[in-house]
Amino acid sequence: MTARSHRPTIKEVALRAGVSPMTVSRTLSGGLNVKPDVQERVLAAVAELGYHRNENARSIRPGHSSGLIGVAITNIANPYYSTFALGVEEEAALTGRRILLGNTSEDAARENALVSDFLGRRVEGLIVVPASAEPDHLAASQKQGVPVVLASRRVEGLDADSVVLADDEGAHRGTIALIDGGHTRIGYLGNTLAIFTGRRRHAGFVRALEERGLRLDASLVAAGPQTVEQAREATRALLRMKNPPTAIFCANNRNAIGAIKEISTQIGAGLKPATAYPEIMSFDDFELAELSPVPISVIDHDPRELGRTAARLLLDRLDADGDGGPMREIELPVELRTHLR
Repeated sequence: MTARSHRPTIKEVALRAGVSPMTVSRTLSGGLNVKPDVQERVLAAVAELGYHRNENARSIRPGHSSGLIGVAITNIANPYYSTFALGVEEEAALTGRRILLGNTSEDAARENALVSDFLGRRVEGLIVVPASAEPDHLAASQKQGVPVVLASRRVEGLDADSVVLADDEGAHRGTIALIDGGHTRIGYLGNTLAIFTGRRRHAGFVRALEERGLRLDASLVAAGPQTVEQAREATRALLRMKNPPTAIFCANNRNAIGAIKEISTQIGAGLKPATAYPEIMSFDDFELAELSPVPISVIDHDPRELGRTAARLLLDRLDADGDGGPMREIELPVELRTHLR
């Protein structure tokens, strides 16, 4: 990473678009009284130059840094990510820095806007759980001298430090445990395969089936649920099958919670005895998992340590003398804990 390069100014944007700086400011504030064709020219110039509004420049004295780190997560409602953010904050605080936390809801456009806002507030660095495989906005941040660390997921084509989990290995171990426990018909609930973790965990699941000589049944795979309610609906569909699965592999805790809620509802309604419902394997632990009405195992790891590690990678870049050396890729181990109840 080279020294911080030149940040485009509003005057340069105005010159490129052939308008006044005031017109640029009005466009970026909502476009009031600015003709649509002029707005298009301004926004094109903003994108071309990589300009970001400097929201707090007046509060920072010349020669001083903001002391801020921007942290973009995908689901602020998930306790997993609040624990991750806590780990980042604890490590940053050791150096007197603070974090700005934002939520993308797995939406690439929201992530782009959030990163732009962070840069406008002159963050020293970014820690991002990427919502898409698009690297351009993060690469643009690096070009401005703002280092980026990727957490939980990597982005192909982006040369950045990263810390991820042993997704493939963990999913493989969890699925093998289910098969060795006597299950041959295993359902799968997970994120879309376009997502880094979804793709890796599904690959580990498939690899385990192949090693044990089992055929992947596409009707048992729901690669797409991202919310608890979506996972409940997918579980309901699996349970309605003529030959339902005897176990369900859940690729994250949101899917596991959704599956357990649906199973609990059906047990409460007296549709079938608890012993007739599938066992659950969850990648990610979650609070009160041991109260599941059916046997549950978890592929466990520490999201707090994930956050700490991401923060340490970023702080090393910020405090390095020079470019800080080659980019680093860290993979944290996971632990299989079986039959919690």
